[in-house]
Amino acid sequence: MEIRCSSTTARDWSGDALVVGVFSGDAGQGMRDLLAERFGNALAQRLEQRRFQAKPGESASLELLNHSPSSLIVVGLGAPADFGAEQLRSAAATACRLAASAGAQQLGLALPVEGLEPAAAAGAMAEALRLGLFADQRFKSDPEPRPQPQAVELLGLPAAALADCQGAVANSAALCSGVELARQLVAAPPNVVTPAALADTAAQLARSFQLELKVLERSDCEALGMGSYLAVSQGSDLPPKFIHLTYRPSGPATRRLVLVGKGLSFDSGGYNLKTAGSQIEMMKYDMGGSAAVLGAMRAIAELKPEGVEVHMLVAACENMISGGAIHPGAIVTASNGKTIEINNTDAEGRLTLADALVYACKLEPDAVVDLATLTGACVIALGEEIAGLWSPSDGLAQALLQASEQAGEHLWRMPLRASYREGLKSGLADMKNTGPRPGGSITAALFLQDFVDPTVNWAHLDIAGTVWSDKGRGLDPAGATGFGVRTLVNWVRSGGPA
Repeated sequence: MEIRCSSTTARDWSGDALVVGVFSGDAGQGMRDLLAERFGNALAQRLEQRRFQAKPGESASLELLNHSPSSLIVVGLGAPADFGAEQLRSAAATACRLAASAGAQQLGLALPVEGLEPAAAAGAMAEALRLGLFADQRFKSDPEPRPQPQAVELLGLPAAALADCQGAVANSAALCSGVELARQLVAAPPNVVTPAALADTAAQLARSFQLELKVLERSDCEALGMGSYLAVSQGSDLPPKFIHLTYRPSGPATRRLVLVGKGLSFDSGGYNLKTAGSQIEMMKYDMGGSAAVLGAMRAIAELKPEGVEVHMLVAACENMISGGAIHPGAIVTASNGKTIEINNTDAEGRLTLADALVYACKLEPDAVVDLATLTGACVIALGEEIAGLWSPSDGLAQALLQASEQAGEHLWRMPLRASYREGLKSGLADMKNTGPRPGGSITAALFLQDFVDPTVNWAHLDIAGTVWSDKGRGLDPAGATGFGVRTLVNWVRSGGPA
């Protein structure tokens, strides 16, 4: 699908299908008048018959006889005061799905960009068009035809900004490729995406984009003292793979950033087995953090940001049951020497991240960000549209919040309350791997903090609720969302925290 930026307006554009956004109430009268002027007053009557009120998400598709365009799609935008980049993305995704269903080959998209930076608006619409049409049919024996427009024009952009807008559209292609990779990894079944498959994905990225790759095998991890990570992996027949992928800029790097993704390719819960109703069949998405960082690296490698060196770490493994699986009550030693009493084998992600964070800090980074489908408690607290953010660094937290806002992904900063650390105390070891049920996502973040050098800027993102959508939302289809890729890429391209 070719996406072009244009200063042509809805008044003059011709092609297969024209999409226009209409505000509700008096604010939409100007667009209604323009449509009546171009297509006749009968159009208003047809919209009235459809009871179209221009509410957010509302749409109407109309066939126009003896006209070019031959189809008109009207998308409701709601009140102007409530309209921003997120609503722009949602409207563009809705419009493109409707146009694709109608078989349109040439699409003109006339959505308001006033109040938004033109290039950012063009990039947001381009992301929505591509990601809104994404469909994963790799595992179907007879895939359904998925038509999509061949050419889309983003209409009504300022003529002076067209070059910048087209550049933003070009950049969005790399970003979307990263999101699509993350979606494919999360959606694939656990017999396809294994720890070795994650390492193979990293190897493919290294070959395609000239990245550096190091994969540590079990013996290498043993030599580094990664007893916490290896304890999780020991119940599986599949060997663990500790993946270290590096992007280096062509010129000097003034910042070094590390992205860490939780990489549980399947989580049975171990001997604290997930039971009926716990969605054990969906635990393939427990590697959503690793998918996000791999997707981000794919986009970063193509966009080639200057002045920043980026390392990606994934401690990949399965959490399975066997005669060799770790026992509840066992005590293990992480690579920083801390001992951990495992009081719940289903709190395994933090055990793998512990050794990954120790490794990350040894790289002497300016900042470390980890992403993990870590706790059901975060889903209870924030639902399925907002990820939790924990960080002792105000600067890093603010940078990530700004990056997520630009991406249309939602983060909410949560507390790292030191007194909650009491719940992690163990009578036998330095700490337990879980605390009491109340505040479970907070104690999980506090657990991770114990494996981060206090001189290193660090943030933890709990994406347990946002990595998957049962029904789809905005530009995300039902299923894997690829959450986190766009936020990470925006943050890296900004240079990281000041």
